[in-house]
Amino acid sequence: MTALLILALPMLLCVSCAAQTNDAANEEEFWIQRRQEMVEVLRRYEIGNPRVLAAMQAVRRHTFIPAAHRNRHTAYGDHPCPIGYDQTISQPFIVAYMTEKMSLREGEKVLEIGTGSGYQAAVLAEMGVEVYSIEIVPELAEHARRALASQGYDRVKVLTGDGYKGWPEHSPFDAIIVTCAPDQVPRALVDQLKDGGRMILPLGVGFQRLVILRKKGDRVEQEDDIGVRFVPMVKGK
Repeated sequence: MTALLILALPMLLCVSCAAQTNDAANEEEFWIQRRQEMVEVLRRYEIGNPRVLAAMQAVRRHTFIPAAHRNRHTAYGDHPCPIGYDQTISQPFIVAYMTEKMSLREGEKVLEIGTGSGYQAAVLAEMGVEVYSIEIVPELAEHARRALASQGYDRVKVLTGDGYKGWPEHSPFDAIIVTCAPDQVPRALVDQLKDGGRMILPLGVGFQRLVILRKKGDRVEQEDDIGVRFVPMVKGK
């Protein structure tokens, strides 16, 4: 009887390993399909930049949602998802829209204000730009660092700090994307834009509107865009 058990054990282990492999493959296929469905929604919303769509397809959004808030049925829905600390991960359309509006070129230097979960930073990294991101909530900054590193985006630099101050040590930036809403354009961010640089941010209290700024020498041109709703931008003490 003992001999039979010893002979059967490797077979049982092989069956178990095969089952785990199949489960992992099925799980990954599930998430791939969800991303494909998300990208089809973006196409219907007229997101047309192929590089943006490819980045949205590539980034595994669900891995950036903290486990306590992750739901396999809603992780790729076109709506914000909570990530704790009264913050959210923006809906995929807004992430794609803001990214597309910046007309990013590979190798450009981009500052993100409001790292949150790290998802927008990952999408920017997939676009081939150099990403610097600031998050004022220490716990979220640490979560973003871990999530980004786990997905291979370990070249993204995340600073725990006050987004209103920007990151002057690494300025000037070709583009700045602000993913939280100040009541007025932070002057420090404008100063950290390169000549010819551009910035997109939600502006206002309560009702907000996306605003696109373009810096041309001493002038800053402002273009109002679509209405949005973002969490307020928090100023450091």
